[in-house]
Amino acid sequence: MITRKRLAAGACALLAVLTAGAALPAPAAADETADRPAPQVELVLDVSGSMRTKDIDGGTRMAAAKQAFNEVLDATPEDVELGIRTLGAEYPGDDRKTGCKDTEQLYPVGPLDRTEAKTAVATLVPTGWTPIGPALQAAAGDFGDGEGGSRRIVLISDGEDTCQPLDPCEVAREIAARGIGLTIDTLGLVPSTKLRQQLSCIAEATGGTYTSVEHTDELTDRVNELVDRAADPVVTPVAVEGAGTCAKAPGLESGLYTDRVGFAQDRWYRVDVPAGQELRVSASVSADRAVDPGYGVLLRAVTTHGREIVRGEATGTGRTDVVSTGLRYPKAEADGDDDAKPAAETVCVQVSHSFSAASGVQSTPGLPLELTVDVVARRAAGTRVVLCHSTRTIVDR
Repeated sequence: MITRKRLAAGACALLAVLTAGAALPAPAAADETADRPAPQVELVLDVSGSMRTKDIDGGTRMAAAKQAFNEVLDATPEDVELGIRTLGAEYPGDDRKTGCKDTEQLYPVGPLDRTEAKTAVATLVPTGWTPIGPALQAAAGDFGDGEGGSRRIVLISDGEDTCQPLDPCEVAREIAARGIGLTIDTLGLVPSTKLRQQLSCIAEATGGTYTSVEHTDELTDRVNELVDRAADPVVTPVAVEGAGTCAKAPGLESGLYTDRVGFAQDRWYRVDVPAGQELRVSASVSADRAVDPGYGVLLRAVTTHGREIVRGEATGTGRTDVVSTGLRYPKAEADGDDDAKPAAETVCVQVSHSFSAASGVQSTPGLPLELTVDVVARRAAGTRVVLCHSTRTIVDR
């Protein structure tokens, strides 16, 4: 669960630090991807009656979704297998039991016939209920039994689930617990607090992202980005065991790491940062068991003498499964004209959290921790840096 979240965030960090004249990396050689299973994406679209509402660029929410889908289908990479599932598209009546079964696969996950998929989308008419939980349950089974390739559900909805007590957030947690490597990203078409909370919880349960969109072009761009992300290569994190003090901490290089951090415990790591380089670190702590509501994560960079350099903080609630934060420390160029290569500065990185186990819940082992470390060339003036943490995007200019 937490790994998939940070893979997404890591990709964002790597792609977003660009200068006007920066060269793009060379495409992967054919033999590097030939044997990789095809990435799979299923777009799950809310076709409930509320999608008739006219509040997106002068048209209905359904019209905006159809336009976005057509553009996404045109732009889908050839190596991505794509499917489409609907919810609330068939039953217009008042019977709750029937309305909560209203989900169907409009186009199967597999090689994409763009014309056929567009034709299927064109027939959709806003109709019924909003059975998000049942739709996610069904969508999880739409990918078959194959292993190895990335799997992603992109859920687009304008309202909360209407089929309680089947909680869609609990459905997402159950999907994550299967260990099938399925990420759910969510997009909300209405700036509603309750909708944001529900869709955020669904996304975070599987390491996905939540985005609120209010314009057609925003919807198109975000779905395109998520479909493209499915084709990104999978990165396997390296297991590491942090120490209780900086002096005993393991040394890390740029990479993706996993660890466990106990309740009321700190984890320390050491990173060497050469002059003129920049240290970027992000940390995510996952609540893989019942915890008390109200908690946070603290990430600090300090000198070996204990002086704090910079910190990052984030908080969560009982409806949030993963809390993530990050920091950045640019190391200045060495002074003087000495040709000798200046020694790198050793920076101590500390991760701590304020999670507490709920009554009767075992406190060991510690909570899953994922750490992304990058030591890169220091950014030039005017460079645009984007750090992605959980469902938030922080832009620094």
